[in-house]
Amino acid sequence: MKKIIIVCCMIFSYIFSYGESFEIITLGSDGGVNDGNLSSYLLKGNKDTNYVGLDAGTLLPGIKKTLEKNNFTSIKFPENTEWTKEGYIFREKIKGYFISHAHLDHISGLVISSTEDNKKPIYGVESTIKNLKDTVFNWKLWPNFGNEGSGFKLGQYEYLILDPLKEMNVKETSLKVKAFPLSHSNHESSMFLFNNHENYLAYYGDVGSDRVEKSNLLEKTFIEIAPLIKAKKLKAIMMEVSYGNEREEKELFGHLTPDLLNEEMDKLAKYVGKENLKGLNIIIIHIKPSLKNNDNVRGKIKEQLENSNKYNINYFYPVQGEKLIF
Repeated sequence: MKKIIIVCCMIFSYIFSYGESFEIITLGSDGGVNDGNLSSYLLKGNKDTNYVGLDAGTLLPGIKKTLEKNNFTSIKFPENTEWTKEGYIFREKIKGYFISHAHLDHISGLVISSTEDNKKPIYGVESTIKNLKDTVFNWKLWPNFGNEGSGFKLGQYEYLILDPLKEMNVKETSLKVKAFPLSHSNHESSMFLFNNHENYLAYYGDVGSDRVEKSNLLEKTFIEIAPLIKAKKLKAIMMEVSYGNEREEKELFGHLTPDLLNEEMDKLAKYVGKENLKGLNIIIIHIKPSLKNNDNVRGKIKEQLENSNKYNINYFYPVQGEKLIF
């Protein structure tokens, strides 16, 4: 009987471990215009109690919206605390920020709320960290909250440069991460590949298609993730589609359309096989809203992707405050 119990425990332990996954909270879903809803996501492993930020265009408004939708179900709030629920999550449950590149719509929430934040790391490739030090936290645009850079260093944020292709542990979480460079209209952006007990999630910052960008950096990331897709270990890809197909390529400025994403999926299919793209989870992010009457860009992009979905990919279109689990 004792042997049976031990075997059963081992089986359940294996199943639970195999089922390790990710939770994603959308703090900001848009790629521009709406300053309270800019690119920002929280990510955690399903056993973790702490999150990391994936870009930080919007922070506190997104936390408030997520609380209103009751989507912070894993957080237990202390009874005796000086902080509001928004403040507690912002200060204590976000254990660092992964910044894909230093464009304003990806960092403005981090900058404006930094005066109320506490000590934590900022992760990024070398060019991103350099831009934050030189052009943002420099006592000209904003006080230097970093541990490096010009003027008096407040030391609130520790800059951690990610060595491309080298996996690194993420502080105070179960996650590991690799970074990969991307081309974004002659500017370096990045993809972060997160590892949670051999289950993976790929977060792409702003990126243009290889053909338009005259680059092969997207293809290089596909070569890296192809074995994970074939082994069913890649839980989801977070990928931008900023504009509808009617946008001219010369006006994309390093972004994707549904047609260009499909072009890149054709390339990925060469590495994984068409059959392995079926059921792949792709989360569409960074949709740029329009201020024109009757111009629903989100609806247009969704329709264009669904009508050309020859690989039967599972597309998701999260909005602010929404939680996804993979």
